Amino acid sequence: MDLTEKQKMLAGMQYHASDPELRAEQAATGAWLARYNAALGDPASWHTLLLERIARAGQGATLRPPFHCDYGWHITLGARVFINFDCVFLDVAPITIGDDTRIGPGVHIYTAEHPRDPSLRRAGFESGRAVTIGRNVWIGGGAIILPGVTIGDDAIVGAGSVVTHDVAAGSQVAGNPAQPIG
Repeated sequence: MDLTEKQKMLAGMQYHASDPELRAEQAATGAWLARYNAALGDPASWHTLLLERIARAGQGATLRPPFHCDYGWHITLGARVFINFDCVFLDVAPITIGDDTRIGPGVHIYTAEHPRDPSLRRAGFESGRAVTIGRNVWIGGGAIILPGVTIGDDAIVGAGSVVTHDVAAGSQVAGNPAQPIG
């Protein structure tokens, strides 16, 4: 049996993002994002709106609009997570954020990646690798988290950092690429 492009995406395989089913999902997310981002001045509605599209938003989770994502249903937020303005989550694979984590403004989390082989890239393939962020993590504003990265509990990522590799629990990293500090 042949897999659909969505099934390939969900399995972490290479897929075509231009597939009509995936485009329809993105359009539905776009409509949801328009409503969510329009609620900027109504914090009381944010949690209810989040539950319409994302996989899970724990009690007290806050995601301040404006916000942008591909699908939404690949995003899991723990309890008391705080995500500041202008974040971008490319969620073609799961993004899991643990309880009590704080994410600064303008943080980008990418799960989407493209083949290194130029012929596959030209053919329109892409794939995704999950990003996992532990509990009680602090990610400074403007940081970029690349596909496949895991950030351990209690870690700190400095503002403006580009995280290309896993970050150990309790450690502090900063820079481009992010390196241990302190």
